[in-house]
Amino acid sequence: MLIDTFGRTATDLRVSLTDRCNLRCTYCMPEEGLQWLSKPDLLTDDEIVRLIRIATSDLGITEVRFTGGEPLLRPGLVGIVERVAALPNRPKMSLTTNGIGLKRTAEALKEAGLDRVNVSLDTLRPDVFKTLTRRDRHKDVIEGLAAAHEAGLTPVKINSVLMPGLNDDEAPDLLAWAVDHGYELRFIEQMPLDAQHGWKREGMITAGDILASLRTRFELTAEDTEQRGSAPAERWIVDGGPHRVGVIASVTRPFCSACDRTRLTADGQVRTCLFATEETDLRAALRAEGPENNDENIARIWKLAMWGKKAGSGLDDPSFLQPDRPMSAIGG
Repeated sequence: MLIDTFGRTATDLRVSLTDRCNLRCTYCMPEEGLQWLSKPDLLTDDEIVRLIRIATSDLGITEVRFTGGEPLLRPGLVGIVERVAALPNRPKMSLTTNGIGLKRTAEALKEAGLDRVNVSLDTLRPDVFKTLTRRDRHKDVIEGLAAAHEAGLTPVKINSVLMPGLNDDEAPDLLAWAVDHGYELRFIEQMPLDAQHGWKREGMITAGDILASLRTRFELTAEDTEQRGSAPAERWIVDGGPHRVGVIASVTRPFCSACDRTRLTADGQVRTCLFATEETDLRAALRAEGPENNDENIARIWKLAMWGKKAGSGLDDPSFLQPDRPMSAIGG
């Protein structure tokens, strides 16, 4: 088991498959992009599947989320999903994506064994999408969402980030649209994970701002807290149900005490927290010769890393230090 000194047990593994992305979202990376990891630094398909096997067989992991960068850019994605689905201790599998490639891959991913998807969509307005992402691909995301729903990758969840002066007025419209299409919408407070380190707490759209905006059009009833468990999103029942809307308030309402996650970067590093400034190398053990390479040693290294997990993210500390790698390299 992956237990830390605060009594938390990690059962949810986030696996970044690539640091590359085909968007340039303003809250994630600069317009010119980043210096990508070289291919030899990335975990191979075999290494990824092996680590997931160790995690599910020896470390108590029951859920796996594939992330990026943009995971649909990973050439071997469908094969990885299929191989993980065939493991003796098959985990629940989901994917976080920008949705651009979903139209052509949703059916294959479902057939391979993927259970559901989370799709990032911050606006219903194509012009605002282009401003936010620096790419004219809004139509592709909308079509990708429809394809995921049609393929049965449900519940299809939408992740939205509201930015001051760009889309901060769209919360009610996004919720109405999600309800009409049968998607579950979750708003995420903008987090300090941009490569430019330009994030500022002042002026950010908070969970309170989002809920106040939604309540101008909808009746929201807080869901029973027991139903939330370790989920990051606080959820509200919309107009009496059955639809829900969630808010992930990582900055203003941290949920670290219930965290059940461990993270694996695209180059084989364990991160105990999305905001961690330290990593533990598993890739070296995977590629070593001799006893360092056995499953028991890799599991031991992973356990030691998680044992040292801190109590919280540090976001509530005025001297908070942003991670030295952007979200595209860490995995959301």
